[in-house]
Amino acid sequence: MTSVLGVMQVAHPGGAEVGFLRLGRRLRDRGWDVALTTPEPGPLSDAGFPAETLDCGGLASGAGARAVASWPRARRLTKDVDVVYLNGTVAGRLLPALRGRRTVLHVHDMVTRVPRHWHQADVVLADSQAVADRLSGLDAHVVHCPVELDVAPAPAPWQGAGDGRPVVGFVGRIEPRKGPLDLVRAAPAIRAARPDARVVLVGADPYGSDPDYAQQVAGSHEVEHVGWVPDAAGVMGHLDVLVAPSREEPFGTVLSEAMAAGVPVVASDVDGLPEVVTDGVDGFLVPVGDVDALARRTVEALARRDELGAAAREAARRFDADRYAERVAELIAP
Repeated sequence: MTSVLGVMQVAHPGGAEVGFLRLGRRLRDRGWDVALTTPEPGPLSDAGFPAETLDCGGLASGAGARAVASWPRARRLTKDVDVVYLNGTVAGRLLPALRGRRTVLHVHDMVTRVPRHWHQADVVLADSQAVADRLSGLDAHVVHCPVELDVAPAPAPWQGAGDGRPVVGFVGRIEPRKGPLDLVRAAPAIRAARPDARVVLVGADPYGSDPDYAQQVAGSHEVEHVGWVPDAAGVMGHLDVLVAPSREEPFGTVLSEAMAAGVPVVASDVDGLPEVVTDGVDGFLVPVGDVDALARRTVEALARRDELGAAAREAARRFDADRYAERVAELIAP
């Protein structure tokens, strides 16, 4: 039996962590022994896999030193593991401690430099070609991110769902990188063209990255705001258009989840998003920060919702989690 230890760099699931869980379930079905680590107890500790704590550090001051202090524990936890799956660049700080182990580094970020120790990884995976293009000197395999094509619907977290009004939604972290304030600013123009439309933001700022920004978004009277939901993929079917006005995005799992539910997407034309959305076919791409274009294309997407949604559902099959797991298993197997 092949064993794999997934090293998570956070305890609360985001796109990278959800991707590993989807992969892990399928590897387990193939007979692999799958476990994971988190920096502290949290929701991922109860995700259905054996879990240990292992601090990879973080982005705060002194985080790198914390990762180095974890090297002895990393060696102990991985002593009898066939594959160590470092799920993110923060987890990659453990690579110097893992000589002699088979290591996989999965890069989920638009990085600006490639640290020397990343070259120690046996396998490097990238969320998109846009990510891989930043990994100079590394033989990165572009695997994209896995999507469940058939998701059980979850109740809509906003009041009055099912009232027949079209819903324009944002789903994700409320932080500047994700750009939800652009949708807030576009909302008046969207409703001017479509007075029947609701504009709903689903999400929170779980890491407290920018409380002032989060308050500006959540406190706006231009949109309806609800907090974080544990099953974002199950909520997508309640939307008529998903808006993703990101400033930076390596792949955008939330886009492909919406598309799998037959929901067209209006997204920024940045980084990996053009690898997910084909402009004018299954959604629209707009220049980063162009609120007028965001509003205009959202209104157009509402008008073409059925046509674009059908194309989106078909396009999402490229990211099927079963096919993803087959490929990744072949790449990482010892």
